[in-house]
Amino acid sequence: MTAIDWTLLIVPAASLPAAVWLTRPSGRDRIAPESLAACAELLRVLNLLQQHRGLSSGWLAGDASFESRMLTRRAEIDASLAALSPLLRHEEKQPRPCMTGNELALFRHHWRDLTDSLACGGVDQSIAGHSRLIASVLDWLAAFGEARLDLPARGILPPGLARNYTHRLPALAECLGQARALGSSVAVRKGCPPVTRVRLMFLVARAENLLDQAGGGEANARRAIDAVRRLVMTVRSGMLAPAGVSLAADTYFAEATQAIDAVYAWAADCGDEIARVVGGEAAANEPRMAW
Repeated sequence: MTAIDWTLLIVPAASLPAAVWLTRPSGRDRIAPESLAACAELLRVLNLLQQHRGLSSGWLAGDASFESRMLTRRAEIDASLAALSPLLRHEEKQPRPCMTGNELALFRHHWRDLTDSLACGGVDQSIAGHSRLIASVLDWLAAFGEARLDLPARGILPPGLARNYTHRLPALAECLGQARALGSSVAVRKGCPPVTRVRLMFLVARAENLLDQAGGGEANARRAIDAVRRLVMTVRSGMLAPAGVSLAADTYFAEATQAIDAVYAWAADCGDEIARVVGGEAAANEPRMAW
């Protein structure tokens, strides 16, 4: 090859910059902040709906002291649903959205129907109506967890973290929430019908199973595990024992709420850990100079 030929090869290479920006996709690129925010708000809606269901059960069973707290939770649910609406604008731009504004609007319509007709029904009807709404929230959470957290950040997030955040711990909270609602009516009436007894037995067994699946090790996880186990023992000894129901409604509701709040604190830790890992991954992959 002649000298001229070598010049033709060397000059273009020499024209490249001395440094090249190197990047690779980060966790933050794959998990949108709007998705994490939507999951957090859905968890808040779930928690408030479960509290409203339990308070409604006590109120409909005949304890008027539950009413003021029930109305407070109702207002908080309305505010949380309103806060969720703008978070869905990002989600609606996705090819297959996990949740849409129209679905939220329909949900809010069903929620208003439930509250408007609450006083006309009984405990069982109230629990069923609340539980249908809660099932929708659980479905949305699971969809967000799989499509927006778990799959996009696989290999970045610790195994099981996203599933705990959007599936196992919400499902555990729902088991305890149903036990709180059923148990509140049982404690008010001082009697546990056979169908309710079977349901409570199933719920506490399911809660124990979900607790085992979720694992745990951090401080809030350990506190939640202890609180849930105490509540399970309370249900078995204070409602399902042959001696009959020996719990005051307020006492039981407070203990159940303490256990559920502990589960939500554990879930919040999971959300914080996801944000931390994703943020740390993004920082580690900031554009850097390679010479």
